[in-house]
Amino acid sequence: MAQGKRISAEIPGIALETIQAMGATARLARTAAGEGQATAAARLGVHVQTIARIESGEPGVAIGHVLGLLALYGITVKLQG
Repeated sequence: MAQGKRISAEIPGIALETIQAMGATARLARTAAGEGQATAAARLGVHVQTIARIESGEPGVAIGHVLGLLALYGITVKLQG
């Protein structure tokens, strides 16, 4: 977790807010589906701690894991320039 705190100091505010929003959205979708973190972790093929880190909005989690968790629950991300 110390690494996540160090990384967050280097990320602009809007980007950090986006990371946190994606984590919160993932948590809401998972709980709406009636699944626990352990189930989500097994489905995604990661450790349950990775799910907790994503959902808490910790920067430093692999983007593939974040997007993969969102995709498990039918959430897509659209980039805007």
